[in-house]
Amino acid sequence: MLNLLAVWIVNALALLALPYVVPTIQIAGFGTAMLVAVVLGLINTLLKPLLILLTLPVTLLTLGLFIFVINALLFMLAGNLVDGFQVGGFWSALFGSIGYSLISWILSAVLLRKN
Repeated sequence: MLNLLAVWIVNALALLALPYVVPTIQIAGFGTAMLVAVVLGLINTLLKPLLILLTLPVTLLTLGLFIFVINALLFMLAGNLVDGFQVGGFWSALFGSIGYSLISWILSAVLLRKN
């Protein structure tokens, strides 16, 4: 349970750092970042597998690159669902989703490493 809370906070911190990497993405504050982290987690758990399954032929034809498009669209969906989290457009969502993944991965590796 404590590990889940730590991952949630790390993802919120990654979202707070994201506007410094992609200036067209804006987030209101830490509370909004916590909410967006939950919304993104739910979207990625519930919708992403279904979308990947439905777009499997396109994903195979593009050698998996279409998953970046799916990630961007889901990132834009989170921006539309949560007040205080604004995504500039498709390209902002694409670079934002990639940046969010990288920042979250780096923060998790640094802050949540096992001894």
